[in-house]
Amino acid sequence: MVFAIVVTYNRKVLLQECLAALGAQTHAPDRIIVVDNASTDGTADLVRDEHPEAELLAMRENQGGAGGFHEGLKAAHASGAEWIWLMDDDTIPAPDALAQLLRAPAAMDGLPSPALLASKVVWTDGSLHPMNHPGFRRDDPELFVASCEQGVLPMRAATFVSLLVHRSAIDDHGLPHKHFFIWSDDLEYTARITRHRAGYLVPDSVVLHKTKTAYTAVTDTGGRFYYHVRNSLYMLRGQAWSKREKLSVLWFLGFTTNAYLHNNRFSRESVATVARGLRDGARPAPRIA
Repeated sequence: MVFAIVVTYNRKVLLQECLAALGAQTHAPDRIIVVDNASTDGTADLVRDEHPEAELLAMRENQGGAGGFHEGLKAAHASGAEWIWLMDDDTIPAPDALAQLLRAPAAMDGLPSPALLASKVVWTDGSLHPMNHPGFRRDDPELFVASCEQGVLPMRAATFVSLLVHRSAIDDHGLPHKHFFIWSDDLEYTARITRHRAGYLVPDSVVLHKTKTAYTAVTDTGGRFYYHVRNSLYMLRGQAWSKREKLSVLWFLGFTTNAYLHNNRFSRESVATVARGLRDGARPAPRIA
């Protein structure tokens, strides 16, 4: 049984398009759960009144993507889902996106069985979306070559934009951390799983990430960069990455912070955003739910 989980917040037009794409799948999910993060634009009424095929999980407050995916995965797992397909409301899957993901395990002759399967994520111009580049596993060349021969690529981390999660991954490694709120919750969660289990990118499964621009944490110049800084420090203190990998996480944090400050001309606001992220990331993390 496959459950699709769509996390949404105040974007009911995009949600309509996402749900239409789910309804057009050549292999339809058995159930669809829309996790509404306390939207104020009528999203809940839209799902109740116009989408009887979808179940509404209405949050009392906005807990960010991390909280939404946490609750969606928990609900699907409790209902007996074997695979859980995660996406945001601005994810528009190609008609065969789910079918291609589900076809992959049977074609992996001799490869470790997958706990995670991810789609190729593109932007509106057809290029790979820079916010959703997967992290590939490079420590096992034989596995990498064998995977390529089977039409997949071994992953170390991925985002929640069209990610298929097996229930055994939840059994063994729990749920995403709510306290991340947004950004890096998906990288931490998938890295936590793939440190012990296999995950693969399935290039034949394609989804459109329909953002206004092909942004990244650096080019999104608002105060949300705070979460990138804070959550990177959370990851450095966690167990998802090895000690050697944490050096890369630290280097990337330094590189992106430098780029963010330069893009914002070291404005008072941007410096304050980074400082708050460093301060809060150094504090004890909230208790994990």
